[in-house]
Amino acid sequence: MSSEKSTATKRRYRKRRRAELEDATRLRITEAAVDLHGSLGPAKTTISAVAERAGVQRATVYRHFPDEVALFGACSAHWLGRHPLPDLAEWAAVADPDDRLRLALSDLYAWYESGEEMLEKTTRDASLVPAMRAPAELRRAWLAEAAATIVRGRPERGARRRRVEAAVAHAVSFPTWRSLVREQGLSAVEAVDLMCGLAGLAAAR
Repeated sequence: MSSEKSTATKRRYRKRRRAELEDATRLRITEAAVDLHGSLGPAKTTISAVAERAGVQRATVYRHFPDEVALFGACSAHWLGRHPLPDLAEWAAVADPDDRLRLALSDLYAWYESGEEMLEKTTRDASLVPAMRAPAELRRAWLAEAAATIVRGRPERGARRRRVEAAVAHAVSFPTWRSLVREQGLSAVEAVDLMCGLAGLAAAR
């Protein structure tokens, strides 16, 4: 009986060890793809390059990720795990709409700066790589929810409301941050001040 238990224990150990090695390989492939997406961009990242960076064969990549959609989904989830999005609930808890806008833009612009390299490459290549459609759509949906959270409870109605919503949607976009901070040389604080001023003008009669 003890021999049978020992054999069963060894089998369980081997199965667990195989699973751990498979998980480690999957993670290595995912991290290799994330690194390449952030440096070269998704459009220039090949499966061969991912395999080489991960130290595995192409067949191993395909065993873990049968197509680019699966690989891109894993990459997006992994990157967001390392660069979590700002907390919309924290923004929603701020009662004053102007204070909420300032907090939201400060948080979002800090997030853009921390993930700039990846965001620039994926924004550039989004229309070129079909497998990026789902991650890109998720990002657009989150930004739409973020903008809705920011303007919720504001007093403006009619044309003024539409102008405020347009100003906020413009303010929260990555290209807006990049234009203001990287191309025009504003500090993050100056960029936030400018966009808050734009929203204020949009709300004025």
